[in-house]
Amino acid sequence: MPPPSATPAPATEEPSGAAPAAVPAEAVTPLIRGVAVLHRLTEAGGALSPSALERATGLARSTIDRITATLARMGYVRLDGRDVVLAPRLMELGNAYLAALRLPALLAGRADALADELDESVSLAVADRDGIRFIHQATRRRAMSLSFRIGDLLPAERTAPGALFATEWTEAEWRRRRERRAADPQDRGFPAVPPRPPLAPDDFEERTARAAREDCATDDQLIEPGLIALSVPVRGPEAGQEPEAGQVPGAGGIVCVASVVSHTSRHTVEHLRTTLLPRLRETVAAMERDLAAAPPPAPSEPPAGLATWTAASKQELGREFVESLARGLTVLTAFDADRPALTLAEVAKATGLPRATARRALITYEHLGLVAAGPDRRFTLTPRVLSLGFPPLSRTSLPRIAQPHLEDLAARVHESASLAVLTPSGDEIQYTARAAAGRIMSVDLTVGTRLPAHATALGRALTGALTEDGYALVDEELEEGLRAVAVPVRDRSGRPVAAANVALHAARRTREECVTELLPALRRTAAAIEADYHVAARFTRVALV
Repeated sequence: MPPPSATPAPATEEPSGAAPAAVPAEAVTPLIRGVAVLHRLTEAGGALSPSALERATGLARSTIDRITATLARMGYVRLDGRDVVLAPRLMELGNAYLAALRLPALLAGRADALADELDESVSLAVADRDGIRFIHQATRRRAMSLSFRIGDLLPAERTAPGALFATEWTEAEWRRRRERRAADPQDRGFPAVPPRPPLAPDDFEERTARAAREDCATDDQLIEPGLIALSVPVRGPEAGQEPEAGQVPGAGGIVCVASVVSHTSRHTVEHLRTTLLPRLRETVAAMERDLAAAPPPAPSEPPAGLATWTAASKQELGREFVESLARGLTVLTAFDADRPALTLAEVAKATGLPRATARRALITYEHLGLVAAGPDRRFTLTPRVLSLGFPPLSRTSLPRIAQPHLEDLAARVHESASLAVLTPSGDEIQYTARAAAGRIMSVDLTVGTRLPAHATALGRALTGALTEDGYALVDEELEEGLRAVAVPVRDRSGRPVAAANVALHAARRTREECVTELLPALRRTAAAIEADYHVAARFTRVALV
């Protein structure tokens, strides 16, 4: 194990063996360390023990504890027994990048429709230095399914989109790619792909030249045996037809790549070309028309009170709260669809941070590759922001989001708590998450259990049979002695998609006590579930079961 004073592992996802860039004198060291912790958690699939984080980062255990306590206070991680676990709220950082990019909002519908039509997976990817990073996935549910996630980083030469992006590379970018390959010949710096086979041929330049000629590219099992893909570039508006301020820029360059992904039991690469390429090109042409006609985004309110909140947290938690880390992370949330590029002054105004604090955070992020500064000194987020927890969190489900909240609720009220959804028929509810109370006699219903919707508080909360105060209470209707109160859990549009309840034996609380003692805590829990669900579902599909 490195000594406590050891320099933390680079937080920039540089390939194994690459020399890290010198840290600027004005960079915020706690912010660098916090980003390193988030990267290590991301690479580990979303959870590590503090001792494992200590080994992975080279940081002292006391530093790890302070960083994780700060991240937990922000809702970005939770402390689950001996592990530090990434929490859905962290996805707001990646959401800021995806919103500012605007491509998922404008193009995802076309990708989803094509996936449904072809019954194949369709993805959108952007360039990230000499790699590619996924920004949207429309996958098929099959026994042989794709495991790539939004935010996953892949080496350009092992993908079809990479060859297309490489058609626009400068000589410096080709040189960087060659240096990276020499330093990391087996792609150990790309956890999302299996290691490169020894002595694998390097025909990337040839494939790039072919992609330039044909304006499409293929992946014939470059990542792993059986996986194939066909890709076509999506270009921004041509030079001279630039959109108005706030619209998607492009000047005719490749802004993303759309791919149809399958496996060799369904297609050969040539079969993909002959049967699916025309339809893929039609979809890409429609996407390009959408980009050219995209109206400016509607104005939105920047996050408010962040500086005040971090100061209050510091006052409450003292030394255990690393205020410079929290303030630095809030800088990323200043960006959105209507704020894709911000000056230093605009970042400071949006976050409420002092100009000097915002400046040091931006200098740090430039060093880490998370923001880029244009010639006009307007800052933009880079795809690398997605490396902060987004890939492992992008495949979450509503029951997974709800479980820790239900456990907290059950521990506070000492009664069982549950989450349920309506079955497709609408006549029954199905339990999808449970937290049992530590009592000798408690409500014992397992996940997957189905009950009549009309006879349960959960069912009534889901079908709109609520009191004027927005809750449902069922008193010994389903079973003698069983009393339950429930509230809906709503999606971003306000539609009920699930319901949460507290269930108990009628002898422990009266109907009135259920309303006065249990309902407020249940509503707070439902609000917390909704908040995490809304963040997670902004750019990803969150399964309800």
